Amino acid sequence: MYQSGDTIYALASGFGTAGVAVIRVSGPAVLTVLEKLCGLKNPKSNYAYFRTIHSGKKTLDKGLVLYFKAPHSFTGEDVAELQIHGGRGVIQAIQQALSEIPGLRPAERGEYSRRAVINGKMDLTEAEGLLDLVHAETEEQRKQALAQLDGNLGQLYESWRKQLVHHLAYAEAFIDFPEEEIPPEKEQEINRDIADLIQKISAHLSDDRRGERLREGFQIAILGVPNVGKSSLINALTKREVAIVSQTAGTTRDIVEAHLDVAGFPVILADTAGLRDSSEEIEAEGIRRAVKRAEQADLILDIQDATDYPKAKKLPKALNKKRIITLWNKSDLSNKKTTTKEHFISAKTGAGIATLWNEIKQILSDSFSGGAAITRERYRVALTECVTHLQSALDAPALELKTEDLRLAARALGRITGRVEVDELLDVIFRDFCIGK
Repeated sequence: MYQSGDTIYALASGFGTAGVAVIRVSGPAVLTVLEKLCGLKNPKSNYAYFRTIHSGKKTLDKGLVLYFKAPHSFTGEDVAELQIHGGRGVIQAIQQALSEIPGLRPAERGEYSRRAVINGKMDLTEAEGLLDLVHAETEEQRKQALAQLDGNLGQLYESWRKQLVHHLAYAEAFIDFPEEEIPPEKEQEINRDIADLIQKISAHLSDDRRGERLREGFQIAILGVPNVGKSSLINALTKREVAIVSQTAGTTRDIVEAHLDVAGFPVILADTAGLRDSSEEIEAEGIRRAVKRAEQADLILDIQDATDYPKAKKLPKALNKKRIITLWNKSDLSNKKTTTKEHFISAKTGAGIATLWNEIKQILSDSFSGGAAITRERYRVALTECVTHLQSALDAPALELKTEDLRLAARALGRITGRVEVDELLDVIFRDFCIGK
């Protein structure tokens, strides 16, 4: 159970054998730890010491010891870092020694970042940006996470909240002193700012979920009839044997995924079951899943047989509004005349694959361009709620009603950064963190 007065410790570096490991200690007993384990009394803040680490008379290791005095630390508390050798035995021995010091306990998941939020070292959006940075697998994910950690989202939402609080203060003042009528020009100013804020937040919400898609991956579904070369294409695109290739129709029953880094963007390629009418139960379920996956995809690669050109098999009507690239595969077997506008490829020989990748890269670049993007569903829910309250405030027939709607709108924005109603969010947010963060 989280208790802010405890002193906590955890391995802050990765698990496993390594040249160096970092154990982080945070809380009121840090100076006691440094004295007992390292023989350090009155250490300088932000200074590295090379010390022997011991438990009683037993030497455990030698390494660098750093002390960060509150509030100038990651958590805002006294913090120590023990940079030791990364062997499992060394780590276990030092953690055992820490556990024997009264007042110390192992940290819970996300507890360091939680303390940083509570102590005002970062807001909730920055903490979640740190989590995304730890899990970033591609260059563009790293950039987005680092920008959020630097406060680009939090500062934007806080500027909107402060604007609302400013007008809320005026509105409440006029309610508290009813003998003073609100000047018409002031009411007009408030209404103008509310309308402007509605427009800004609505535009921010209309981002095609690019922030969430960058975190989770750009979904590409490969569709087509059996034996048209879908599995061969995913193998050609990934340059490895992801899917089984067979002349037997219906070989692919379930969805086969491949995760790729394409020009810094995370991409999830999905090979799906061949689309056809089937009475066979398992194959029919595979086809149903294929269509469902395509409905959720950001891009569909519609594979057609070049030997049938220009007669194309139609995709289900449910996919008509999706972004689709039609590819004519088996171009090595076709001698039919085509236009330069058509996408002709050969998964077997590799012809046209480079051109296809260039188009996909351009789509990715266009899809994720723009400023600060919403990265989590909870932000989107709060922003939508804020717009609803702002619209109610704009339409409110009485100042008291307008004031209450402004208060609710400001509160919705505050929930994103942690300015209000934080406690109910903390357990949900920080349970996804790793130990030591």
